[in-house]
Amino acid sequence: MAIIRPFRGIRYNPARIADLSKVITQPYDRIGPPQQDDYYAQSPYNFVRIDFGKTAPNLPGDNVYTRARDFKSAWLQEGVLKRDAKPCLYVLEQTYTALDGPSRTRRGFTAAFQLTPFGEGTVLPHERTFSAPKADRLNLTRATQTSWGHIFILYPDETNRINALLQPYLDRTPPQTAHELVIEPDVEQRFWTLDDPALLQDIAEEMRPKHNLIIADGHHRYETALAYHDEMRRLNPSDSPDAAYNYGLVTLVSMSDPGLIILPTHRLVRAGTRQMSVRWLSALADYFDVQPMGSRADMEDALRKASPYRPRFGYYDGHYSLLTLHALEVMAQLAPDHSEAWRTLDVAVLHRLVLDHALGLGSDGDQAGGHAGGVQAPITYLRDANAGYAAVDRNEASAFFILNPTRMEQVNACTRA
Repeated sequence: MAIIRPFRGIRYNPARIADLSKVITQPYDRIGPPQQDDYYAQSPYNFVRIDFGKTAPNLPGDNVYTRARDFKSAWLQEGVLKRDAKPCLYVLEQTYTALDGPSRTRRGFTAAFQLTPFGEGTVLPHERTFSAPKADRLNLTRATQTSWGHIFILYPDETNRINALLQPYLDRTPPQTAHELVIEPDVEQRFWTLDDPALLQDIAEEMRPKHNLIIADGHHRYETALAYHDEMRRLNPSDSPDAAYNYGLVTLVSMSDPGLIILPTHRLVRAGTRQMSVRWLSALADYFDVQPMGSRADMEDALRKASPYRPRFGYYDGHYSLLTLHALEVMAQLAPDHSEAWRTLDVAVLHRLVLDHALGLGSDGDQAGGHAGGVQAPITYLRDANAGYAAVDRNEASAFFILNPTRMEQVNACTRA
């Protein structure tokens, strides 16, 4: 069961903070030293001081976590932060235009979510996690006794019943609206606080029977919340099930929300030369139908028409080609320990069969800039396809693989597996 509760959220007080863009930050794991410095300079009340404060020589009782605790206490006392008077759910709509199409609006709502171990089947993960980020987040939670970072969870709702329940309230209640808050200047954010008891109850009842919810982002935060829950239960075995540490801070979005899309991440090959690309295409012909295409538009149109579970890629090395996999049996040989659902993923075929096996390039690469440890990485991951085509045209890369987006049903299948 998916148990949610309204809660009394801690928010910046608009009477004290008129411009939220001065105090809101990116998530802690996307902040590097330059951004951290910028946030510190923007406002003495910038959230970075709590969520990802600067390190300094630690003294007894004085470290990055105790300073976060002290900022929280001081800002609440000063009225910079304010705790809502009533338990609420919080609704967020984000209107945006993706690289590939029209304007869309995605709706989510934030709740206190009863934590359940992954093995129970209510919440499903799909990422590996690492000990250092979890230790960091756990130390922050211990010191401040507060959940600061949202866990982004997708829930099944084929008819978008919960969004329909919310609609009349949103229609009659003016939102708070903000443009250019922090990270995405082209996203319009609309925010509501929802404290209507009947509607809160209806939404909770609608969520209760759901299972196989998927963590879209925030695996480290969820596992941290579980670890804190386990720790506090050991220390306080007689506490009520309603104790706050039994819940995590989550934002829930329907898997069927028309504004929820998955964007592809393309791969730019910086290893090798343009001349080697001819040999690569010859090697790939053992596994793929290699079809020359007359133009980028023709190739991308054919790519979009790929049949489900028939991996297909666009390929650009100065010329356009379409690569369509002959048969999936080769993936069973190359990845016998993975599920069938995983072996049908375009990204799995690209990395395991194409980059690793056929081309011998390895599939390690950086996630943005094209360099790792000062050495140019062989593979660069790109959201914007235009940048990949341009890099090949400038002879900064030998080839560019263009991918279709992963489908939601594939995410479901892989996560369950």
